Amino acid sequence: MNKGLELIKNSKNIVFMTGAGVSTASGIPDYRSMTGVYQGHENPEYLLSHTCLMREPDKFYDFVKGLYHPEAKPNVIHHKIKELEKNHQVSVISQNIDGLHDLAGSSQVVNFHGNLNDLYCLSCGQNVDTKAYLVSDRHESCGGQIRPEVVLYEEGLSEEAIQRSIHYLSQADLVVIVGTTFKVYPFSGLIDYRHLDSKILVVNNEPISLFDEYTFVQTAAERFFEVIDS
Repeated sequence: MNKGLELIKNSKNIVFMTGAGVSTASGIPDYRSMTGVYQGHENPEYLLSHTCLMREPDKFYDFVKGLYHPEAKPNVIHHKIKELEKNHQVSVISQNIDGLHDLAGSSQVVNFHGNLNDLYCLSCGQNVDTKAYLVSDRHESCGGQIRPEVVLYEEGLSEEAIQRSIHYLSQADLVVIVGTTFKVYPFSGLIDYRHLDSKILVVNNEPISLFDEYTFVQTAAERFFEVIDS
């Protein structure tokens, strides 16, 4: 753990690449574990697909409502990443769609797969409040279907998210991968765009598969971040 702490302390420009393990300490389940949101669903990828949204909006809405945890608050990981901005250049590229990095106040965040709290009506294009969506997926003003601005299966990624991620990684001297199996592509492929001289730190319960050499801290992410001196 000490080597990981030293890497953070001695770095000037840090990019955090975060996954579901960062949000579990806030009470948000991951996707594929025994207690994850996919458990008990025969075809969860379909329920999170563009096809389901269009063909069976009731099924889509019923599943997606279960992804919302309005009571969840940023935890020590989100807060420490924000605090590190005092003495470091810090950017975040997150797989998570819960918006907790933004809620914690981090100034440079790429929500690579979107944000559940960014909602709009497919008919009129008007933005919609999260509370209203959790009551109904039909827009009160026009009756149109509301959807969250997250990347569904069968949909392409935001070009802006890709380009901002590449820019941040190309400037960093340290990339910290936290709380993710790092198996989801193209998120995991972003590591190929890091600065050639940058170091990689992985804070995770299990090691990840990378061609590049990295420092590994095997622990729950919140335990590691609790002892970081910002």
